[in-house]
Amino acid sequence: MSTTTLPTSVGSASPRADGIAKVTGQARYAAEFKIAGRAYGCIAQSAIARGRIVSINTDEVRSCPGVIDVLTHASAPRLHPVQDTEAWLLQNDRVHYHGQVVALVIAETLEQAQAAAEQLHVEYDIEPHDVVLRPDHPGCYAPDHVNPDFPSETHAGDVDAAFGQAAFAVDQWYATPAEHNNPMEPHAATAYWDDGRLIVHDSNQGSVRIQSALAALFGLDAADVQVVAEYVGGGFGSKASIRPPAVLAAIASKVAGRAVTVVVTRQEMFSVIGGRTPTLQHIRLGADESGHLSSVDHLSYEQTSQIFEFAEETAVLPRIMYATANVRTGHRLIRLDVPTTGWMRAPGFAPGSFGLESAMDELAQVSGIDPVELRIRNDTDHAAEGGAPFTSRSYIECLREGSQRFGWSSRDPRPGLRRDGSWLIGSGMASSAYPAGSAPSTATAFARPDGTFIVEIAASDIGTGARTVLTQIAADALGVTPARVQLRVGDSGYGNAFSAALSRGTASWGWAALKACRQLAAKLDGTPVTEVAVRADTSEDLKAQDKLARYSFGAQFVQVRADPGTGEVRVDRMVGVFAAGRIVNPTMARSQFIGGMTMGLGMALHEASIMDPQFGDYANNDLAQYHLPAHADVPAIEIGWIDEHDTQVNPLGVKGIGELGVVGTAAAIANAVWHATGIRYRTLPLTPNRVLQGTARQSQER
Repeated sequence: MSTTTLPTSVGSASPRADGIAKVTGQARYAAEFKIAGRAYGCIAQSAIARGRIVSINTDEVRSCPGVIDVLTHASAPRLHPVQDTEAWLLQNDRVHYHGQVVALVIAETLEQAQAAAEQLHVEYDIEPHDVVLRPDHPGCYAPDHVNPDFPSETHAGDVDAAFGQAAFAVDQWYATPAEHNNPMEPHAATAYWDDGRLIVHDSNQGSVRIQSALAALFGLDAADVQVVAEYVGGGFGSKASIRPPAVLAAIASKVAGRAVTVVVTRQEMFSVIGGRTPTLQHIRLGADESGHLSSVDHLSYEQTSQIFEFAEETAVLPRIMYATANVRTGHRLIRLDVPTTGWMRAPGFAPGSFGLESAMDELAQVSGIDPVELRIRNDTDHAAEGGAPFTSRSYIECLREGSQRFGWSSRDPRPGLRRDGSWLIGSGMASSAYPAGSAPSTATAFARPDGTFIVEIAASDIGTGARTVLTQIAADALGVTPARVQLRVGDSGYGNAFSAALSRGTASWGWAALKACRQLAAKLDGTPVTEVAVRADTSEDLKAQDKLARYSFGAQFVQVRADPGTGEVRVDRMVGVFAAGRIVNPTMARSQFIGGMTMGLGMALHEASIMDPQFGDYANNDLAQYHLPAHADVPAIEIGWIDEHDTQVNPLGVKGIGELGVVGTAAAIANAVWHATGIRYRTLPLTPNRVLQGTARQSQER
């Protein structure tokens, strides 16, 4: 099949393949499948943080209008024991955190289920709870590894000796709060059983992963479970593993003998879904008189639940970011009576970059070296952990291009000098980095007699544009226009595929689609197009990859204004320049970077889940109190990237970008606030109250 007369699609700004379906309402989400006779399930949550269920008035609630059944630990079907105990719902009387699922009411309508759930009364044997993260906690321990598979601890050289001899040093603590993923579409599932097979329409980031989890829970072969996530309204990591709606809908359907839909409310998402762990980070940086780092020491304290260990990779960034012979990184975990923390966009790297990049700014301050120049002097061509060289690292190019676009050279480094009326003006910068890996995936390409093609892959498009870019990749491999390619995604029946997580989606799925389509094109070459199918997977290809370091990099520059009288901080302008391999679709890429930087802005100024120690619950568990950036908060954002031709990262030369944009944003904003006010803030978010406290301390010190 000739491609000589066709322009390549990869690299062009093709419009969203699913745009029309979404804006016209044709796209159906997990809770929107209208199956005859379906019922609804409503979750009942624990009102305590730790203890045991003594009794529930199930008989009374079963008599409420429309109620089909009430499932509790005493009546729910038994599930098989699994490693992910978060999914082992309604199996015993223990309560491990406030808001845990303690019952499910099944009714004919959603309103009836909700009304009946409100009549549930649970009696508990209450035990003292512990929900406060602190570094001196007696239960503090070092986990075996951190997400996804990094070693928990690394140590090279003599960090303490080098730090003691440093010409310039920074020794500080940095803190980030708990945060919660709030995708537009709450978690939801519709499940039903068909002759022993379980079919689940689920809002997730990886149908194959959910299929495997459900099969284990119900003791089924994976082939007897089908999970479909054709359209997903966002995830930010919270939908990358199995969540309560899929399990509860499947349990309820088994009991009710019909399809059941379970939707998590916005308030429930703050407990049963989990979120980003708070962190306490102790960072020590030492440098010689020329500003070259002589030591880096980064230790992070985090929390997890009593029932499932999740350790976030907060201290991993120093292992690949800067050159130093003496580096020590580590993680400490504390099990508390809280929901299990989990993936949230750029896990570990987002909070870790706030600590490291704030500390680098402080090192620039004490050494008198420009923050950009300091980072250039400390660039490296290999990872500190293991010494593996990078497949590509255009980090310095990002720094220089970003500096030029932002106009950094005109910045007066002295803080607290620029004013605009009552506003103090400042600028800051920070660096971005995130792993750029690939994972085994399978794709099937079909040729049809009419000259069109179908490509099936169990990818999950959570709003990132996966359908669009995979269509472009497939079209180029087949030598046709995208209009002749139909991309089908989200069905576990399409074969193994990695989740939309860890910024590996496009690289993993695109590799499989490229392979299947190239093989199909070769099979069809010189022959009439008939009904032909080719299935390809990349498992063996990935086994052959060498041990090189695969990462994306970037640099972010920010201008802020701060009002010392009100404590208000506003971001005026943001510039981000990134190096993320080959950009498949510039429009989609720009949107992803803007989204990441906007999320970083929220992390810096707005987002914090506030724990009430008395009740062990997050007090601000709705979008009226958990603040996210609105349109008025988001300034002019300028995005650029460095073209990288990296054939060692994967055959497409693609690196993930979904999480790269959020890394470093919060630090850049905090560094800019220091430049504006002369006050260093080491705890996020920078709310008016926190800024006013800093102003008051500054006045007292004077």
